[in-house]
Amino acid sequence: MLLAADTLLTGADLLRPGWIDVAEGAVRAVGAGAPPGAADHQLAVVVPGFVDTHLHGGGGANFSAASAQETATAAALHRRHGTTTLIASLVTAAPDELLRQVRSLAADVRAGVLAGIHLEGPWLSVHRCGAHQPALMRDPDPAEIDRVLAAADGAIAMVTLAPERDGAPAAIAQLTAAGVVTAVGHTEASYAQARSAIDAGATVGTHLFNAMRPIDRREPGPVVALMEDARVTVELITDGVHINPAIYRFVTQSVGAQRVSLITDAMAATGMSDGRYELGPLGVDVVDGVARVAGTDTIAGSTATMDRVFRFAVAHSGLARDEALLQAVAQSSINPARALGLPANALKPGAVADLVALDQDLAVTGVLHRGSWV
Repeated sequence: MLLAADTLLTGADLLRPGWIDVAEGAVRAVGAGAPPGAADHQLAVVVPGFVDTHLHGGGGANFSAASAQETATAAALHRRHGTTTLIASLVTAAPDELLRQVRSLAADVRAGVLAGIHLEGPWLSVHRCGAHQPALMRDPDPAEIDRVLAAADGAIAMVTLAPERDGAPAAIAQLTAAGVVTAVGHTEASYAQARSAIDAGATVGTHLFNAMRPIDRREPGPVVALMEDARVTVELITDGVHINPAIYRFVTQSVGAQRVSLITDAMAATGMSDGRYELGPLGVDVVDGVARVAGTDTIAGSTATMDRVFRFAVAHSGLARDEALLQAVAQSSINPARALGLPANALKPGAVADLVALDQDLAVTGVLHRGSWV
């Protein structure tokens, strides 16, 4: 299958025009200029498939339900919006329930529906609980971590924890030794505690600024610690709700475009109408597309898809369009994969043929997943 594009972004270069040859689910060749034959499809803008490393559900389905059908429903919704690689995030749960969820999602990872599991909890701060149940939060225990890792059988890609909890540095070392990426988030940690977590092996900042102790002139807190260390990739939810556009520009300019990962933090209401939904054990009310814990003003994830956060990044980068496109591709496809040790999601010979076709307004017109149109 030969695809021609007015603009082709490979993850490294911008080609205008460009072409890509796909065979047997993989990229066979990529080039600039006119295609070497009659194109099967003429497209406006082509980018690598999006990689979302932090989302909880979509299409009315919850990953926390630990049901193969719900997982398939959520994954399908996000694939239609360009996410060809996704990590299922789980919120805080009781020990036995957490093991049940992990076992179920591990089967979805083995089946290729998911690229991995992200445990966003239970080892978080009750002071920055967000849409998590405080009563279920606890200190990381080596024995529980071993049980979870055994239940996952290699499927856990990332764990978010609060560095100030008792046993956190040892837990980070334990998880890192097991090949799991550890992230700092939902935390009231001091600057020094966050620095210690990074030195122990933490390499990701979970949705920077959100559910996190804010910056103070005398106590910089975790935000500054995460931003200033070149070993750390920081997540940003660029949905127009969680952060101001100026924060997106400030963080990107401060840490460099290659250290930012765009995420959705999407929950079950994504792709659905306003109403009452669930995120783990908590009720969530969605009004005008904004999700909040029922009866509170606390934001509970988002209703965004990756094409939406991609468009936000391009529109609010402060850069010329071509530079903005290159930056947004890195932040929505290349950086997230690198941060979690996933296969590179660039469009180059030999790579899996995961790509998104967009119109000139960057709305999705088609998605190629493993060489087949979604």
